[in-house]
Amino acid sequence: MQEKNIHIALVGNPNSGKTSLFNSLTGMNQKVGNFPGVTVDKKTGLCRLEPDLSSTLIDLPGTYSLYPRRADEWVAYKVLMNADEEVKPEIVLLVADASNLKRNLLFCSQIIDLKYPVVVALTMMDLAAKKGIEIDVPGLERELGVPIIPVNPRKNKGIAQVKKALAQTAKQKYLPPQKDFIPNKELAFSSIKNVQKLFPQLSDYASIHYLINHENFPLEKNSQDAIEQIEIDTKFNPTKTQADEIVQRYTRIKAVMKQNVTEPDILQKKLFTEKLDDILLDRFWGYIILLAVLFLLFQSIFWLAQYPMNGIDWLFSQITTWLNASLPQVWWSNLLVNGLVAGLNGILVFVPQIMILFGLITVLEDTGYMARISFLSDKLMRKVGLNGKSVMPMISGFACAVPAIMSARNIENKKERLLTIMITPLMSCSARLPVYTILLALVVPNKYYLGFLSLQGLVMMALYLLGTVMALIVSYVLKWIIKIKEKSFFILELPVYRAPRWKNVGITMVQKARIFVMDAGRVIIVISLLLWFLSSFGPSARMDQVNTEYATLQQNAKTVEAKDAVTKEYHSAKLQNSYAGILGRTIEPVIRPLGFDWKIGIALITSFAAREVFVGTMATLYSVEAKDNETLKEKMQSAVREDGTKVYTLPAALSLMVFYVLAMQCMSTLAVVKRETRSWKWPAIQFVYMTGLAYIMSFIVYHLF
Repeated sequence: MQEKNIHIALVGNPNSGKTSLFNSLTGMNQKVGNFPGVTVDKKTGLCRLEPDLSSTLIDLPGTYSLYPRRADEWVAYKVLMNADEEVKPEIVLLVADASNLKRNLLFCSQIIDLKYPVVVALTMMDLAAKKGIEIDVPGLERELGVPIIPVNPRKNKGIAQVKKALAQTAKQKYLPPQKDFIPNKELAFSSIKNVQKLFPQLSDYASIHYLINHENFPLEKNSQDAIEQIEIDTKFNPTKTQADEIVQRYTRIKAVMKQNVTEPDILQKKLFTEKLDDILLDRFWGYIILLAVLFLLFQSIFWLAQYPMNGIDWLFSQITTWLNASLPQVWWSNLLVNGLVAGLNGILVFVPQIMILFGLITVLEDTGYMARISFLSDKLMRKVGLNGKSVMPMISGFACAVPAIMSARNIENKKERLLTIMITPLMSCSARLPVYTILLALVVPNKYYLGFLSLQGLVMMALYLLGTVMALIVSYVLKWIIKIKEKSFFILELPVYRAPRWKNVGITMVQKARIFVMDAGRVIIVISLLLWFLSSFGPSARMDQVNTEYATLQQNAKTVEAKDAVTKEYHSAKLQNSYAGILGRTIEPVIRPLGFDWKIGIALITSFAAREVFVGTMATLYSVEAKDNETLKEKMQSAVREDGTKVYTLPAALSLMVFYVLAMQCMSTLAVVKRETRSWKWPAIQFVYMTGLAYIMSFIVYHLF
């Protein structure tokens, strides 16, 4: 028997538990693409409903009603109106929040009137119970005419029942209700009748949407003209029709809820969430707590990660020593030890910090506090041309600028969205973390104040704050330059406080570590191997001269100490005359005023592939000329210039960290900015202003200290 596959659209209001249900139904069988023509994620997943019946679940962007405003809402709307050329759902799985049923039923009733086969998944039942809300689910099913399944994706409750209801709906055991939720035809009788002559397959409610939004549907010109003529002939008023519809829907919803939902007296004591918000959103204490939360975030990254990081570093130094002692001294062993193993060390040593950073950010999102950060920040954001919704992409930018820039899509105002995209890369992403960590360890003492305040953690926080402050300053300047006039609104739903889903936190930490190792790691390994080649080989004339001088000096050296000194001198001379050395020497005059030497210059160039490549570059360059059993920190600590002075002094290290805070050194970010703005103009402006700003600020810092 041939297996059947059906397409199901997953829809619902924002913060209704849609993503949790999608994850529960599909597990890891997910893929993320893009809806054609727009920069909105298209998340699909496979879900087996029965042994011979599978489904492709399409997670549509959250929306409050079938009257779209944002780009992502238009995507969901077009799919539901059958106006998307690729996605054609056969069934709609609608997620409704039981604790906020009145608002959710508006969208639910609109979907039902489109005459789709609908299954409703009722989430947040535990929260509704805490609020004292009791729902008669069978009664609600009778009123709406569709199956309703209470679910709790966090605890995997109701998932089997949802699958069963979807399977039965696919076999047409549940059909769309014949009767409309409200008498749609009465809203514009003659207009609807005439549209249905053109498109007999349309329901009364779908006909209204064709009258209102037909310009946005892929219809032929004669069909567009015909609908336009119907509007004129019947004097169709879209604003009045929409207003009448919403009023009628809420009137019917009120009656349905009166029959089937018992709600507590409005004067009952405040919920825990409201009590907590009185403190966390307080005009004074709210900001103090916000700073404390961010402070603890950065302290934890250092405090928790230092032990596994030291262990990984020690392990790789032992592996390097063992390999050098065991393998013959030939080119391939040099490649293995100083190219591959050094590159792997540069990747794996920072996995603990990246996992901890993403884990803590996930906890903030899961508990509901991240939305409060947006609310608290709105006043400040408005002064620099942004709004509170810009905070989410900016905070996500602490993890990675690429998804952060993509998340700016939910900002309705074009100017605010563009400003957010332009400044988000100034937020210190996790790729900068390895650079900060190694440089802080070199020049900032590992001191603790009051027994728990890490000096390195405080300097790290200052670097993150520098990026944030610069982002706000740049936004303030750009708001006068970018000439887009559009009215701005800030509407934000504050989710209730919930305990974090520790399984979800764990999955996120593992996924982000895997992405870092597989995606960034691949780049780091390739560049490490390329760097090994560039730093081990050079123009034959130069290298022959270095080898000849080494052979002569080695013959003249009488003691073991003298031979070691000659060997170290040889490695240094070989590196300087290699292709990498020549490249570094070429750009050294430009970067010398910032306190950088030619090796740092090579790292700056390779960092354009990915910032975290800096550490792999340093590991490879110093492996070529250093002792086998030294850690990267020790190698960099002992690095000296030609005049014998240390390379990594406090001014030079601070200058380098400031450069990495502000410079645009990520090809992936530039590519995603081009994709989001649909122009090379904005990434070009971003690259120029960020690199220029980084150079100027690094110059000031180096000469100030």
